[in-house]
Amino acid sequence: MAMPQNSTGENGFCFTQTLDFSRPSPCPSEAGRTFDALSGQEACRTLLSNGTASSGVPSPSDSCAQPLCSTTPGEEETQFSEGIKYVSAEGEELACGWGGFTPGCLQLFNTSKGVLFFLCVASFLQGMTVNGFINTVITSIERRFDLRSYQSGLIASSYDIAACVCLTFVSYFGGNGHKPRWLGWGVLVMGLGSLLFALPHFTTGRYEARSAAEVGVCGGNQSLPCAQAASSLSSYRFVFMLGQFLHGMGATPLYTLGVTYLDENVKTNYSPVYIAVFYTAAILGPAAGYLVGGMFLNIYTEIGRETDMAPENTLWVGAWWIGFLGAGAASLLISIPILGYPQRLPGSQRYIVMRVSEAHQLKDGSHKKASDPDFGKTVKDLPRSVLLLLKNPTFIFLCLAGATEATLIAGMSTFGPKFLESQFSLSASEAATFFGYLVVPAGGGGTFLGGFLVNKFKLRCSGIIKLCLLCTVSSLFAIFIFFIHCPNMPMAGVTQMYEGSALPGGQLNLTAACNAECGCLQETYSPVCGSDNIMYYSPCHAGCKKVSENLRNGKKVYHECSCIEKTLLPGSGDAEAGKCSSSCAKRPLLLFFMFVVILFTFLSSIPALTATLRCVSDRQRSFALGIQWIVVRTLGGIPGPIAFGSMIDKSCLLWQDQCGEQGSCYVYQNSAMSRYTLIAGLVYKVLGTTFFIVACLLYKPPPAESAPGSSDTSENGNGDLQEHKPSLPAEEDI
Repeated sequence: MAMPQNSTGENGFCFTQTLDFSRPSPCPSEAGRTFDALSGQEACRTLLSNGTASSGVPSPSDSCAQPLCSTTPGEEETQFSEGIKYVSAEGEELACGWGGFTPGCLQLFNTSKGVLFFLCVASFLQGMTVNGFINTVITSIERRFDLRSYQSGLIASSYDIAACVCLTFVSYFGGNGHKPRWLGWGVLVMGLGSLLFALPHFTTGRYEARSAAEVGVCGGNQSLPCAQAASSLSSYRFVFMLGQFLHGMGATPLYTLGVTYLDENVKTNYSPVYIAVFYTAAILGPAAGYLVGGMFLNIYTEIGRETDMAPENTLWVGAWWIGFLGAGAASLLISIPILGYPQRLPGSQRYIVMRVSEAHQLKDGSHKKASDPDFGKTVKDLPRSVLLLLKNPTFIFLCLAGATEATLIAGMSTFGPKFLESQFSLSASEAATFFGYLVVPAGGGGTFLGGFLVNKFKLRCSGIIKLCLLCTVSSLFAIFIFFIHCPNMPMAGVTQMYEGSALPGGQLNLTAACNAECGCLQETYSPVCGSDNIMYYSPCHAGCKKVSENLRNGKKVYHECSCIEKTLLPGSGDAEAGKCSSSCAKRPLLLFFMFVVILFTFLSSIPALTATLRCVSDRQRSFALGIQWIVVRTLGGIPGPIAFGSMIDKSCLLWQDQCGEQGSCYVYQNSAMSRYTLIAGLVYKVLGTTFFIVACLLYKPPPAESAPGSSDTSENGNGDLQEHKPSLPAEEDI
């Protein structure tokens, strides 16, 4: 078998080498090893630096090979004008470029670190868009397009629906195809989805919010025609769903083929670190989305148009669409370099031949079928591939555990800002920024730390599952924090009667003797905070007759409010636009334990992914990740936002009233919201703990004597938890 050519020797000498390991020599030697298609320069470096072919992979015939690196007369070097041309054993190009355009300067990026950088940028953009911007602007979109929470939950779930539709096809054929091309085209489609998501802003008319000042205070003009109040803007949810569908299609290769492409091109010990860095970027993306999206929400959606509303006003709609335009353009640009990468990186073959199998051993031995080099290249092998994975109980229960975690992550990431907004009486932008501050250190730090721990302690597959179990149990105990909640800020006519007594039967009663003559409309919701620290539905419902502006903060101040008790203090009987600020003493405790729940939930994500990669055979890794994502999205990602949205709708106290039609929710009952969150968290965390326990108990590792590279017991003789590094050349790059 003719092997790749190169012109660089180990110590500055020049060789033109052909490596031939196809014909074993009759001389037996423990140092002899059989290699399958080693890649040129790196193969020779490995062999020359060791003096023998001691890769740690035993020869089936226990014999040594022909001369490792020899000069074949008549062979010519093939070079670029600047740099080396890499050619694999099968004659495929290993150079970075697009078609025939492969300049030497691009080869500087033709490394595992170069791939990692561009994939990190892509995952960052995906996380920032899908899990950051969308979750941040969900309240604004509901308000702008008259959507209910379950409808916005459908928008969030459209991403996972698209992924489920595409995963089998992409992971099966992409896993055996040119992975970077699948990845590049996927990122491009994702960018188109972001641009489509921003489209409704440009195709709808101007946002005409009727603020309290426009409608008038008590005794003013309260007319609000129903034709203006009711609208058909909710049909734009289908455009948002299509944009999310494109997001899901584009991101499908990223977390299946992207992970396996990294795993194939680095050493086994470093694979968890590379994957952890990749996923950390995907976690930092949503955090950046929350922070940047929160900033955009402070800008009025109709840029360049004056408005007398402040961001604290519940009718305020921020510039939700700016982030999608920027992320879409960036995704289109980053897809170009990803499309230029080769099917395999130069030097990757040495990692393949040195990998120690940890695949779950089936009793009937059918797992050995996946080791066939021709397995999985045609459609007829698809049913057998699925059957092999279904017969792997460790893989199945890792998938189910991932689904339970994904349900909580999807639900909380979608409605987490809304939870903080309600509990702490914050504006939408403040809640998004707060949530971002939680996700950055907890989600990003937990993801990277999980991969670091697997690498640091050299955990084997069963040890990794035990680490996942420990993390899940820790977050299970922390989730009990949702027993406590911050009380609702008192709101006249909604949470209490105007005179301070409780509402009979929880029914709304916005009319009282103090505002009976004002002619207030329920369609006009613009809360104000009275000097008595009670919120009112609008200045009109507070009985306010005059308005001015606070020079300190620019907020409107309403005077002569007949429903607000007057005292001898200055400013009594007045009201200020916006919600009353919450002084909840439980806020630090609630935020701390939410941080702990997020930290330990994400801490188990990379170990669980690593365990999935290791418990299946090498040739099934991409397909296994695809099947796992289908299970995770079908049982977790899709129902998660819909279920959480429906539960949050149940805790609503005050619905928008558009001429008799129910719109979005204005006020939630904090105690009910915390109670539903606690119930959901406990159910899914207990299920996740159970699934990890069963996966650990059913895992059957390969016997030590049959594992590749186990001529000594260094790999498998040290128990479940640790493994030693195989012999590698000293100059190897991480």
